[in-house]
Amino acid sequence: MHDNLPVSDLVTSARNGEQQAWDALVERYDPLVGSICRRHGLARADTEDVRQAVWLYLVGHLGKLHAPAALPGWLATTTRRECLRVLRAGRPLAAGPALDAETLPDDQASPADQELLAAECRAALREAFRDLPSGGQRLIGLLLEDPPLPYAEISVRLGIPIGSIGPYRRRYLDKMRRHPAIAALISAEAA
Repeated sequence: MHDNLPVSDLVTSARNGEQQAWDALVERYDPLVGSICRRHGLARADTEDVRQAVWLYLVGHLGKLHAPAALPGWLATTTRRECLRVLRAGRPLAAGPALDAETLPDDQASPADQELLAAECRAALREAFRDLPSGGQRLIGLLLEDPPLPYAEISVRLGIPIGSIGPYRRRYLDKMRRHPAIAALISAEAA
């Protein structure tokens, strides 16, 4: 039941003390925390310490998150900082050189990490799309048809002038880019 809920709904439910929502958050995002630890080359024990610290930090900050949909970005940033803290403390590392998330080439990222990030992107896009008004959802849906529909057909289906399709598309895509879930992914990627 909680697997399909947007992250903002899970955060709200977890804030209200719903254990199933908290469990769903951990289940959904613990692989992200683990993948960041692996990218930093942490040993298994250090990874578990970082995981525990990150989830404890979240318990203390859950009520302070201004944009619940930005939780994935918050988790990624907090995990990276905690990994760097552990590395600076001089703890033993796993065999091999430590790689930083920023210097790890994409072709070395594990398929599971790539799948997790792709799933996170899809979830953020779905959440941003659901927050569009129904007319925006219909327009974006028609623009994504395969094979592509001619603007004349989209104009007829939506009852809007052909010349309005481009400006509406731009407005709705800009709104999706500013959605907290998408903004969190963009800022996490930039970091």
